[in-house]
Amino acid sequence: MPHSRRAGNRQPPVGRISSAPFGRISLGRLLLREDRPFFIAEAGVNHENSLDTALRMVEEAAKAGADAIKFQSYKAETLVSRYSPAYWDLMSEPTRSQYELFQKHDHFNDEDYKRLSLHARECGIHFMSTPFDYHFADLLGPLMPAFKIASADITNGPLLTYCARKKKPMILSTGASTVEEVREAIKIVRSAGNHRIALLHCVLSYPCKPENANLRMIRYLSDHFPEIPIGYSDHVPPDPSMHCLLSAWLLGARIIEKHFTLDKSLPGNDHYHALDPHDLRRFLQECKSISSLSGQYAKKVLPCEEAARKQARRSLIAARAIQKGEVMKRDMIEIKRPGTGIYPNEWRHLLGKKARRPIGEDEILDWTMFTKN
Repeated sequence: MPHSRRAGNRQPPVGRISSAPFGRISLGRLLLREDRPFFIAEAGVNHENSLDTALRMVEEAAKAGADAIKFQSYKAETLVSRYSPAYWDLMSEPTRSQYELFQKHDHFNDEDYKRLSLHARECGIHFMSTPFDYHFADLLGPLMPAFKIASADITNGPLLTYCARKKKPMILSTGASTVEEVREAIKIVRSAGNHRIALLHCVLSYPCKPENANLRMIRYLSDHFPEIPIGYSDHVPPDPSMHCLLSAWLLGARIIEKHFTLDKSLPGNDHYHALDPHDLRRFLQECKSISSLSGQYAKKVLPCEEAARKQARRSLIAARAIQKGEVMKRDMIEIKRPGTGIYPNEWRHLLGKKARRPIGEDEILDWTMFTKN
């Protein structure tokens, strides 16, 4: 069997959760982390109608460290009019009709999605697929931990309501929408009795030029919807440093969705702005490095600072030789390193005390050298 192997037979990953505020957020079975974003590998239709390829994409996404892999479920005749023109970069994807493009990639049937869901469970990764109609919402609901709604359907109130009533978390992409439209979509979902919602900033442009990524929208959405986790759905072609995805995470994206492919050199469709397994591993490794730099949400002395805390701070030092019984005055004190004696801030408490013994010039002062009165 070509796809019988399991990627370590691991459970869906949840990872280390930090103690920082909002470090642990649960969207049903989706546990959003603090040490890196919850990563959805958007396989979409990059399988090119090959179930073998789709199964291998599940395996490779799991091995690369993705938390979920997501497909798209639709039939061209129920999604788009035969007279809908293209709106993407025709140099990268030359198909001039939406109907023609979607018809190329809608060959999977119900059993195929069930097979993919089972294989994802075997590989220890969450299965997801965006439903574009009621039939697929019914089919996919029991197979997925959450519904992902495409940007183009954020104003599709009937579909939002239908999916929301299934009581699964709702992840809404917000590409090409106004804040009023986002607010209305949230209202629709909540009116259906569903309050587990996440929003993804998205720029609905294929591919999205880096200067159009508008990543500050992540903070804008966080400010306007502080009770809702915010993420990012990306269409910017990846660069070796992963600047766009890393910046999105550092700006607060708790979920990142990015197109995923096994071969970025394949023509057309979404291959040209996708990550491959190597890219995904590199991105998650960068997140790990940044997380280790970020540390804990606390201000305290670290073990590595203990020596410097003692030696680089200052103490009260004898400015000259002090005789036994001599009364301490301000001009008898200097402030120098190390910080192992009396703290500089306590100098006033030393004034008027008598020396119990002779003290040499430049000697570090401590309370045992002086009378208590």
